[in-house]
Amino acid sequence: MAMACSSSLQPRLLSSFIGDRFVCSAKPLRPLLSFNPRNNRASVQQTRILCNLVDILFNRSNKEDDILNSKRKRLRPGKVSPRLTVPDHIMRPPYVNSRGSPQISSGPEIHDEKGIECMRASGRLAAQVLEYAGTLVKPGVTTDEIDKAVHQMTIENCAYPSPLGYCGFPKSVCTSVNECICHGIPDSRPLEDGDIINIDVTVYLNGYHGDTSATFFCGDVDGRAKQLVEVTRECLNKAISICAPGVELNRIGRTIQGHADKYKFGVVQQFVGHGVGRVFHAEPTILHFRNNERGRMVLGQTFTIEPMLTIGSINPIIWSDDWTAVTEDGSLSAQFEHTILITENGAEILTKC
Repeated sequence: MAMACSSSLQPRLLSSFIGDRFVCSAKPLRPLLSFNPRNNRASVQQTRILCNLVDILFNRSNKEDDILNSKRKRLRPGKVSPRLTVPDHIMRPPYVNSRGSPQISSGPEIHDEKGIECMRASGRLAAQVLEYAGTLVKPGVTTDEIDKAVHQMTIENCAYPSPLGYCGFPKSVCTSVNECICHGIPDSRPLEDGDIINIDVTVYLNGYHGDTSATFFCGDVDGRAKQLVEVTRECLNKAISICAPGVELNRIGRTIQGHADKYKFGVVQQFVGHGVGRVFHAEPTILHFRNNERGRMVLGQTFTIEPMLTIGSINPIIWSDDWTAVTEDGSLSAQFEHTILITENGAEILTKC
């Protein structure tokens, strides 16, 4: 889950052709977790809505047809219920009781044997919670009901739902429906037949975060939406398959972009994967599109890979709640995410049941 907040840093714009990001709007996004090329460190900063020129030039016709043929209604905010409570005996992340904004760790999350076991435990619980949440996806069920179920299962396992209270986020899980790219706030809107929904679960167990998400079908979903979801899943799996000690981190983005391009899907650039463990967001920053950023994977390191693909525009628009990010043109978006551990033999997926 690429959640971050700040208010003091300025936008960063790049200007190369392949995998570039060009300014398409002057309206700023909410603060996002992004990358600072000057010091090779993760940072939180405000950015601007950007677009991929190559994607526009070569994929426009198919995407316009998809959007024009869609009969879906645009997503609208529903009513948000009051924040749920967590029993006092459950360990909370430091940011919950802090008055300041959470900071991005200046170093990667690299673990000893004890830390690895703790990461496995938090990852396993996150996967179990996500699997259960997915069984609730049916027409008529509200995302608020999914949030309550996630919250209850998390605290019953003596864990804290990491999103709750992070930079003011009001819920225990992110639920991103249809054109919502990420950070959707659970509310009163009932799911409809044909919807797709990403559920993003992070739990804080015994001092360690486990972070995972998946996109689910609600009822009878059309073929192009199914393809988007399956290709996004494939992008994640292919990216994980190339991970190992010493591998350049930028190979993740090249792998994801290469597979998405085959199906003419866009890759969202403004939201990233990240180191995760004792802190919610740490180095390295994982870019899901073609890039030339430096850095290599390290034995014992944990981070998330969480590609977000779209049928149409890759430009995010942020709602007035300062969280919900939707595609500029209302086209569908899908996401999958795992927390992985770099091992001697490659990568271990920690967020599996």
